[in-house]
Amino acid sequence: MPTILPVKGVLPQMGANCFIAPNATIVGDVQMGDDCSVWFNAVIRGDVNSIRLGNRVNVQDGAVIHCTFQKTQTLIGNNVSIGHNAIIHGCRISDHVLIGMGAIVMDNVQVGSNSIIAAGAVVLENTVVEAGSIYAGVPAKKVKDISQELIKGEINRIAENYLSYSKWFTQP
Repeated sequence: MPTILPVKGVLPQMGANCFIAPNATIVGDVQMGDDCSVWFNAVIRGDVNSIRLGNRVNVQDGAVIHCTFQKTQTLIGNNVSIGHNAIIHGCRISDHVLIGMGAIVMDNVQVGSNSIIAAGAVVLENTVVEAGSIYAGVPAKKVKDISQELIKGEINRIAENYLSYSKWFTQP
């Protein structure tokens, strides 16, 4: 069974058709939309501030989503993939975004829609990631504009795949 705990009387809320892996942890002021998935060893910790996930968000294995006490909440849009072992902290991620494996997105970052944060990138505090762009490196910088092929072939493909994978665990 996943660990789903209230903090100060506030219990996480899940939308319809969500898959939560047996060893995932979700605590406190967390609200997620429909068709979300939280994978093995992922942690969504809404203990010090609120965390909101839209529809069709997948939080892959080992990822951590947190925020900062009395300063930053975490807001994640629709159709977002958060890669294995990524850290998402006190930021705003728009719709149709791919956060690569091991990436770190810090407080007060704003990630525009149709964007990719490359694997291993570190997006420093207060960075504004332009919509339709790829950011990579340490610290992360814009490397190029994103093509329609990458939007379909990566962002949408990965989100669709994780929706399919979650059904392997929830449907006979």
